[in-house]
Amino acid sequence: MRSIAVIGAGITGVTAAYNLLDKGYAVTVFDRHRYPAMETSLANGGQLSASNAEVWNSWSNILHGLAWVFRKDAPLLMRLRPDWHKVSWLAEFIAGIRNYEANTIATAKLAVAAREHMFAIAEREQIRFDLEKRGILHVYRDRAGYEHAAKVNALLAQGGLERRAVTPQEIAQIEPSLNGEWYGGFFTPSDSTGDIHKFTCGLTEACVRRGATLRLDTDVTAATATNDKVEIAWAPRCAASGKGERAMFDGVVISAGVASRRFARMLGDHVNVYPVKGYSITVVLDDQASRDAAPWVSLLDDDAKIVTSRLGPDRLRVAGTAEFAGENRDILASRIEPLVKWTRKLFPAVNTADVTPWAGLRPMMPNMMPYVGPGRRPGVFYHTGHGHLGWTLSAATAHSLAAIVEARLA
Repeated sequence: MRSIAVIGAGITGVTAAYNLLDKGYAVTVFDRHRYPAMETSLANGGQLSASNAEVWNSWSNILHGLAWVFRKDAPLLMRLRPDWHKVSWLAEFIAGIRNYEANTIATAKLAVAAREHMFAIAEREQIRFDLEKRGILHVYRDRAGYEHAAKVNALLAQGGLERRAVTPQEIAQIEPSLNGEWYGGFFTPSDSTGDIHKFTCGLTEACVRRGATLRLDTDVTAATATNDKVEIAWAPRCAASGKGERAMFDGVVISAGVASRRFARMLGDHVNVYPVKGYSITVVLDDQASRDAAPWVSLLDDDAKIVTSRLGPDRLRVAGTAEFAGENRDILASRIEPLVKWTRKLFPAVNTADVTPWAGLRPMMPNMMPYVGPGRRPGVFYHTGHGHLGWTLSAATAHSLAAIVEARLA
């Protein structure tokens, strides 16, 4: 039996491991945390959103970033501290503007395909993750935002997604708890939401049942590809002796989030993943009035760049913002406060006394497309760079990755 190491136990690493087990490989999963899904897969916005497939490469987003640079609560915040990685990433991001339409269509196609794979896995392994198939409602405050969304809708349709325009009256019917004045919106009935952390942990347990080896609480210290083999060196993070180990594998899959760039360098590749920080709050709905006042239909307020997901009867996830500040995981009050204020304004009867803040680093490629495929050296593969759509896309990209690995290692 051929062996594969997977570096990373977030959503992309665990979906890769699961699909490789399907192909008959002996899989070992490495992660520096004691438990799976403890970084970007811990508390994201919860949306499985083909309707959010539009890539970010546009001059309007560049201009917004420049206009908001001194606004601490801006939906998109670019820290001015000089950083060559940031500069090089932005240069490639601008170069990707010419592929905006093609990449948006391709992302929509991936997202639609991913649904089938994810729901099949969840059913097969009996994973419960607060799944809600109630659709996603995008809302717009003005004509300009709505008209841009209409143009995006034409691209999403080419990707196979059905999303319909709705009036302010229909918005109120779809989600009666939503307050505010809206110009219009778009509703995608086929989209859904769920708890990424619960799903990833459940899928990890399924991988172990099917024979995978987990090496958690472990630092991968080196990865070297030579002579059609890959050598992985690692050390337990909490071992008293600190003694490391090494082993040879037939292949390695890098699914290490923002650390993928560092591991790629070890293996002779350039994977220009940049950490784009996002924030969320989880509101505990611990009284009946809050449970009744919180939305069940998932929302995206396009002007504020904020999304919601109902995670069972007792939790509301509110997430948003993008911050370009390097590999910084600090949770800033100035970035959490807008999420709380937004919740109080649009859902005034929801009690926000019990709120858990979180920040995670989205691993983004400059062209906004996931990096899925082989490296320069035999046995090296990547399943990373999914950005804000890792939860939405990973079931499909992991399926593709497993086919690529099988073909290359045949």
